[in-house]
Amino acid sequence: MRCRPALVLIENNHLLVMKYQYGDHFIYNLPGGNPDPGELLSETIARECMEELGIDVEVGEMLVMGQVSGSEQRDDVLHILFEGELLAGIPELQADETSAMEVLWMPIEQIANVTMYPNVGENLLDLLLTQQKGKYIGTIQQPWLA
Repeated sequence: MRCRPALVLIENNHLLVMKYQYGDHFIYNLPGGNPDPGELLSETIARECMEELGIDVEVGEMLVMGQVSGSEQRDDVLHILFEGELLAGIPELQADETSAMEVLWMPIEQIANVTMYPNVGENLLDLLLTQQKGKYIGTIQQPWLA
């Protein structure tokens, strides 16, 4: 099983996401990525945000985690989402570091209506209402991977 930490960065009721296109589907990823050997999850997120978006972030508490089941072609992935704060910079795609089409601030109320990776829009909305951090949500349904 691979581990993919990601950042939940919210400002003015908007979530920072990266937009990708896979076939006919638009997917909205949370900034993050795969840890390098010996790297802490918070270090991974900070590095990925700097490399892909040119921003300096502070990684806070774990918000939620869940897993996406793999297949013969893909490993299972444990997604661990952390709250964060933008310390410096303006998010801008670094084209040599990512294949994302654009970076955008998505209104929070829209996140349950788009396909995210990980697909946790409804979970994040619930988290914002209940403030229950550190929740394990089990299997994340990722329909576009099927």
